Amino acid sequence: MSDGASDRLLPAGLATVAVAVGGAAVVSKAIKSSSQRGAALSSVSPSSASRFLTQASFGASDASIAEVQSAGIAGWIGNQLAMPVSGSHLTFVQQRLAALQAVTPGQPLRPREFYESFWQQAVTAADQLRQRVKFALSQIFVISFDNLVIASYTPGVASYYDMLGRNALGNFRTLLEQVTLHPMMGIYLTYLANVPANAATGQHPDENYAREVMQLMTIGLYRLNQDGSVQTDASGNPIPTYSHADIAGLSAVFTGFSWYSANPIATGGRQTFFPPTTMGLSHDPAAPSTPMIPYPTYHQTTAKSFLGVTIPASASPDALGDLKIALDTLFNHSNVGPFIGRQLIQRLVTSNPSPAYVFRVAGVFNDDGTGVRGNLGAVVQAILTDSEARDDTVATSATFGKLREPVIRLANWARGFKAASTSGAWIIPSTSAPPVLQQTVMTAPSVFNFWTPFYSPPGTALNGQGLVSPEFQAVNEVSVAGYLNTMLSVIKAGYGSPPAGSSTPDVQADYSAEIALAASPSDLVARLNLLLMSGQMSTWLQTTIVGAVNSISVPTGAAGPAALKQRAELAIYMTFASLEYLTQR
Repeated sequence: MSDGASDRLLPAGLATVAVAVGGAAVVSKAIKSSSQRGAALSSVSPSSASRFLTQASFGASDASIAEVQSAGIAGWIGNQLAMPVSGSHLTFVQQRLAALQAVTPGQPLRPREFYESFWQQAVTAADQLRQRVKFALSQIFVISFDNLVIASYTPGVASYYDMLGRNALGNFRTLLEQVTLHPMMGIYLTYLANVPANAATGQHPDENYAREVMQLMTIGLYRLNQDGSVQTDASGNPIPTYSHADIAGLSAVFTGFSWYSANPIATGGRQTFFPPTTMGLSHDPAAPSTPMIPYPTYHQTTAKSFLGVTIPASASPDALGDLKIALDTLFNHSNVGPFIGRQLIQRLVTSNPSPAYVFRVAGVFNDDGTGVRGNLGAVVQAILTDSEARDDTVATSATFGKLREPVIRLANWARGFKAASTSGAWIIPSTSAPPVLQQTVMTAPSVFNFWTPFYSPPGTALNGQGLVSPEFQAVNEVSVAGYLNTMLSVIKAGYGSPPAGSSTPDVQADYSAEIALAASPSDLVARLNLLLMSGQMSTWLQTTIVGAVNSISVPTGAAGPAALKQRAELAIYMTFASLEYLTQR
């Protein structure tokens, strides 16, 4: 009865979509040696530029498409790598606090002030590559406002996100250390004020961070080949990367670290190591946004063995020295390149990268071509300039791509249609709760993020092919309806809370270019095809949207402009509601 065309406008989750296999990354020196690929990276069509920007930024705009066409893909990446870090989230929330307290003295900061800062930068910041990678890293090195203690530390979360941004295109070893010493991670994974073992009482150090830094942030559960495939023993069983003994040994390293204090109390630092109120709410005001410091009295000095390394027992505690050995051991583990590389490919390009893709990206992690290990800027460049990532014909494969994250979809709207904040504050609250988008930056429900990298929807064709689609873990009837209803409202009325004295949502789009084309629906759809779908919209979908737009008559006289606006909004909504848009290719 149907050739499947009628399913293409169904929202995600109501049809089985195989979002999957991706390509192969190439190292920078291989790119430079290929004149054909070099030409492809320097000569870019508008649709190819738009497709690249869906992977490398929070979405294409007229201006960013022109930038990529002018500089070429390699040139655009080079410009982005050289660009300084944009504004500070910590500074933004501090300024917002001052503004709020000028109206309501004593008003505390809430998570929503951080969300405002996120949206301001995601939509308007020039360093879009850093913004997109920072967002990806926040889903690997997870802390979350979903934790009630973390929710009381908005400046701390803002500084944590700043830290991810500073390191997003830097070196992984530096990132790993700064994550480890950040007090928000110390709170979230419960090793802030971690105490050593006590044989008399049977007390052991908290093992939470020791376990998760291995499982989720560096080496994963099983030993990997460079292409990401799992190594097995003679019986075909996966070989674990670590045991509980490794967790226990590593947990002893993470003892004796607690809140920063300009003047730690001399007697073991007890009053600053163990602050007098719950989780240190009376600590040094700078502590939530300043790296934790070691308190020697509380650092374990017995021998610590993990991952084949032993730190000998010592008569005097050396917390920072032990930490260096531990982080160097993790950083130099052969699993890190394929484990982290695969997750970054998933966040930026495709859910199921081929082994060859992972192999080459891991190779760049291991050596960026200059002998440097862990150069994230080079890794991201390798991911985005790979022949499979850039070959537009690969995008036609039914198994290539990924489900667009809800936050990315809203950002696509804002960037594509020049959205601006009327207040300048980007007053956008949480987008997590039903019936909104069920995803907000830094609000993952657990340390495992909103979705795991290995999730495959059970009972689907995708699962039957052994493919994964992480984002589908958050897809259900509520999230589907929430997305469609939210976008209907957003496209018609704007988004966010109204500023004081207004009843209009704070963030408003500019549809002037679309309205100007609304009298010619085919031209209007062609524009949306470029901005939102990189020229990948099927003939069927184009015809469907054109037909719907044509059903709105445009009268002469005063009612004409309103009808043209209605046409533009309908075309935009139908594009955002289509499965073809929801699948990033």
